[in-house]
Amino acid sequence: MSFFADLPPQLQERVVCSISAAVKYEVPVNIVLAIAEKEGGKPGQWVRNSNGTHDVGPMQFNTAYLGDLTRYGITANDVAAAGCYSFDLAAWRLRMHIRNDKGDLWTKAANYHSRTKQYNAVYRADLMRKASKWADWLEARFVTLDVMKAGATPSIPSQPTPAAKTAQQVRPEPAPQQQATPAAAAARSVTMASYIPRTVSFRMNTQEETK
Repeated sequence: MSFFADLPPQLQERVVCSISAAVKYEVPVNIVLAIAEKEGGKPGQWVRNSNGTHDVGPMQFNTAYLGDLTRYGITANDVAAAGCYSFDLAAWRLRMHIRNDKGDLWTKAANYHSRTKQYNAVYRADLMRKASKWADWLEARFVTLDVMKAGATPSIPSQPTPAAKTAQQVRPEPAPQQQATPAAAAARSVTMASYIPRTVSFRMNTQEETK
């Protein structure tokens, strides 16, 4: 059984890349999925804004923001491409907002879209609704943890997963004959790990809070 069988094929890369990026950068998985849904971009897409900037690629990075990343060698073409790179960059950016910005978790996450209060508030409200939906989707498929609840225990998926098979039932995959795509590699990683934290908050440790 595939974790993503109920998703349209065109959404599977978005979901796989969002989950992989969220785990890599230790940010709430359901929030990354919600942002990816809200942005709703496609590989190669450039959307012109009224101020002359463009929103680029699957995660709709604004070219004004990308201008600040040129010193790292990051270009608009990088985030416009298919694959997981734009999702990795989005999760990294979300991590920076959560660690460094003021406000509650959802306001910080909505800073991905805008720090302007009125635009942030609208984005924030819809982000919360979408994140709640994705939290339920994740919880039905993966072992998840709500870090907002003190002493919370990991959830048990309500749908059977490959991890439920015994060791005798699981056969090793043959070595790939060619390099896998980032999305395919992430899908295998998620399937084998069977652990996706549905974190609804990013709780910093004491040392980070005092910096």
